[in-house]
Amino acid sequence: MSWNILNQFLLLMTVAAVCFLPGAADDSTLKIATTSSLYDTGLLEMLAQNFSEEYNVTVQIPTHSGTGIAISDGERGNVDMLIIHDKKRELRFVQDGHGLERRCLAYNYFYLVGPKEDPAGVKGMNVTRALKIIREKGMVDPEKVKFVSRGDESGTHSKEKSLWQSAGYNYSEINSSGQWYIDAGSPMGATLIMANEKSAYALADMSTFMAFKSKLDLVPFVEGGSDMLNVYVAIALNPEKHPGVNCDLAVKFINFLVSDEGQKFIADYGIEQYGQPIFFAARGNCSLIGCQAEECAVPATATCKE
Repeated sequence: MSWNILNQFLLLMTVAAVCFLPGAADDSTLKIATTSSLYDTGLLEMLAQNFSEEYNVTVQIPTHSGTGIAISDGERGNVDMLIIHDKKRELRFVQDGHGLERRCLAYNYFYLVGPKEDPAGVKGMNVTRALKIIREKGMVDPEKVKFVSRGDESGTHSKEKSLWQSAGYNYSEINSSGQWYIDAGSPMGATLIMANEKSAYALADMSTFMAFKSKLDLVPFVEGGSDMLNVYVAIALNPEKHPGVNCDLAVKFINFLVSDEGQKFIADYGIEQYGQPIFFAARGNCSLIGCQAEECAVPATATCKE
């Protein structure tokens, strides 16, 4: 091999190695891991498009199947930020050093939905009473009364488990109690379609239910109230824990989300298509949705240090 060819080969190998170094992130690309609800409704893609055009950057959303998968990607440093909805796991993610801070950006509510015929007779009940009745009647007649769970460790699945606990049951007891309880292992949209096909009850986030409503015969039986609150937060990954993540661009996007422009877009989204908003802006509602003042601070208080 000639010296010229050898030198060119070594140069190419050096360039390739640099490209794969953890710290060699593309400063103009932002990678987000998020929930199926923000993705399936189109909200996050619209926000990302507006941000991309305004700042001349590229936004990618490689993970959009649920909070559990999003957090796993964050723990591996595969993305630059998370937008998720499971407070307990969000706090742990930050406390473990993976993320900088929680920033509250939007909220809506969970719905307990089911077939119009209401075979369990839960209309007018609160959610814990309704779940008890669904379980009791499902155990007696699983062909008539069914419940479909996401079963995927998403934020909605975590909420469901906490509601079963509030109703007086261990989730492991529920998950193994018979044919009336169906573990879909699917994102929210697919779970709603399955529940519709099986004439079953399900827990759904309000936004995905509204987006899929035209395809469903299901109706909400429990909606609204503090026990059905669903809060979405954004977290930039910590570059000290995950060198090479694009923390600066993540913080810039989060500041965009909680800005006047971003909050108005969130508050207006869905009105034209569904006749009502499908998310509500966190701005002005932080105490209502259980967020601390610093979690609603504009701009972000956390800084990107490596």
